[in-house]
Amino acid sequence: MKMKKRSLFAGLALMLSASVVLTACGGSKDSAQDAGGAAGKPVELIWYTIGTPQKDVDRVMEEVSKYTKEKIGVTVKMNMIDFGDYSQKMQVMTASGTPMDIMFTSSWAFDYVQNARKGAFMKIDDLLEKQGKGIKDMLDPAFLSGSKVDGHNYGIPANKELPAQEVWRFNKQLLDKYNLDIKNVNSLESLEPLLKTIKEKEPGVIPFSVDKNYGVFVPYDYVIEKMPMAVRVDNQDYKVVNILDTPEMKQTLQTMHKYYKAGYIPTEAATMVSSTDVQKTGKWFADKATTQPFADNLWTASYGYPVVSTPASPAYIYNWSVMGSMQAISANSKNPEKAMEFLNLLNTDPVLRNMVDSGIEGVHYKKVGDDVMENLPESKNYDMPTFSLGNLMITYLNPTDPKDKWDGFKKFNATGKPAALLGFNFDPSKVTSEIAAVQNVKEEFWAPLMTGTVDPDQIIPQADQKLKAAGLDKIMEEAQRQIDAWKATKK
Repeated sequence: MKMKKRSLFAGLALMLSASVVLTACGGSKDSAQDAGGAAGKPVELIWYTIGTPQKDVDRVMEEVSKYTKEKIGVTVKMNMIDFGDYSQKMQVMTASGTPMDIMFTSSWAFDYVQNARKGAFMKIDDLLEKQGKGIKDMLDPAFLSGSKVDGHNYGIPANKELPAQEVWRFNKQLLDKYNLDIKNVNSLESLEPLLKTIKEKEPGVIPFSVDKNYGVFVPYDYVIEKMPMAVRVDNQDYKVVNILDTPEMKQTLQTMHKYYKAGYIPTEAATMVSSTDVQKTGKWFADKATTQPFADNLWTASYGYPVVSTPASPAYIYNWSVMGSMQAISANSKNPEKAMEFLNLLNTDPVLRNMVDSGIEGVHYKKVGDDVMENLPESKNYDMPTFSLGNLMITYLNPTDPKDKWDGFKKFNATGKPAALLGFNFDPSKVTSEIAAVQNVKEEFWAPLMTGTVDPDQIIPQADQKLKAAGLDKIMEEAQRQIDAWKATKK
């Protein structure tokens, strides 16, 4: 049986939060019937979303449109753009004024904050109050407050996991083979005796699987993702620092270099594009990943052998975790009220949400319980990225999912601590040239440092010198000024 796509997409943690509010579904149905009963031609909504284009999209949207026409007087035309092309193509189409009503956006694809500031998206504060009340009732308030840009909402976050938490993952077959205990594994340093055992006893296995995208965990909140400046994640002084000069980063990179010299990390780690092929072979022992509730079950099902994990960090709510999957209304939409009515229905009505996600019942999937589904062979023609399509909390379970799956997500979300900069979005307009220069310098040093390939005691001073020459101090000064001004407005 093929599982529905509930991927922990690209290490982003991407998926799921808050409770399913049945009254919200009822509320959207009432308003929908009023609109659907109105005379006149239904409004066609044009929706652009991310994902490998599926053969049966138009077929499914015909069924979706029958449902939404009756409910709220709209039909839906979905256009899918593949992951690698999405950002660039959406930039071109929005700049050229291509007609569209709804579009996928996020912290990692078709950048939400950047495009909100460019005017690509409509401010939806009033629309949420009028046509989107079901969404407001359903979402954890942190999603909407954490995704504001300059005080306004421009997109609707998917109801998914709210915090991000790092975990150490392990190939359980090797844990069991050598009777290794992970109860006391929490820090990077505490991995050492286990890695040593695997290095000595399993010459064909990678003890610590790391690639060029690996990022060590240190307790800091980055001002701009992938830029070497941050503030402490868990305190309120909001002092912007060069992350490479913090004692936590220096110690962590020294440990990584120690592991590299010991042969625990692949020699080519700094240039490896991805380590996912290693996981498929099973020839690995440990790595680091971003988790969600019941993630071990997902990894186990995906790899075909048991995977277990243990926390490597607390669960923090970051801007990027809040903005990991969003739907925005185009600033050029001719039907913003109807677009919001549709998004409200999509996020509160299980019938619509599961049709968009899994296709046509009896064709692409069959129900095997009240809220449990199983894919049929035709699902190969409609295999959607579940995380990108709205509220996950009302999607049907797979037969192998625990019955309390969504309760587990709610509990996980309740453990999340707001990171220091949650709700702050840096405006780079005054330092764009410096940011470009610093990014170029960072590319030279970052992967070798993070993977332990180079000695941090030698390389960090060189990196600092080049980052300073590229303008990092000026960027940090501007960041500190903006953070201080933002902090002054916080209640």
